[in-house]
Amino acid sequence: MTLADGYTDVAAGKIASVVTYLEIRERTSLSPSEAPPGMTFRRVLQPDLNWYRKLYCEVGEEWLWFSRLRMNDQELTGVLHDPLVEIFALSSGGDDKGLLELDCRSLPDVEIASFGLTADLVGQGAGRYLMACALQAAWAHSPQRVWVHTCTLDSERALSFYIKAEFVPYKRAIEVSDDPRITGEIPKSAAKHVPLIGG
Repeated sequence: MTLADGYTDVAAGKIASVVTYLEIRERTSLSPSEAPPGMTFRRVLQPDLNWYRKLYCEVGEEWLWFSRLRMNDQELTGVLHDPLVEIFALSSGGDDKGLLELDCRSLPDVEIASFGLTADLVGQGAGRYLMACALQAAWAHSPQRVWVHTCTLDSERALSFYIKAEFVPYKRAIEVSDDPRITGEIPKSAAKHVPLIGG
């Protein structure tokens, strides 16, 4: 379906965003160097659901990440414990503060399904390091392309960050969904950059 030109009303209780899809089809010059001081990167095999949900919220709550929060235990286990889904954590000072999820279930495409840091790591080189690790892990599967998406609910830095990492935008979409602050998955105090309407 193609939206008509002009404005389209969004119902109260809903959120809407413009989603930008980006891809890389050739290996880039970005490769992991030494980790920033005090930070470590590791793969988490068969992650505990409580651990995953906690980190997912710490990283994504401010940006209204909700897709994994709407999955029950069985659904989430089915994703996270799939052998073609890889979960990684970036730790700082002994605490997990970065989340990376690679979805290889549609090879030869690899999706960076989740990528983010807690606010206190921003500006310390952690994002660049995590992306370098992400691309190294993704290219280990010899994909035809690696892709990711971001949206207008995310940090205003996200799109430019992916482009600097040599991702190329190739598609846009509009996403409309229930506001997770109204459905109770995320506190109403989150995401002050997105007005709460209908709650």
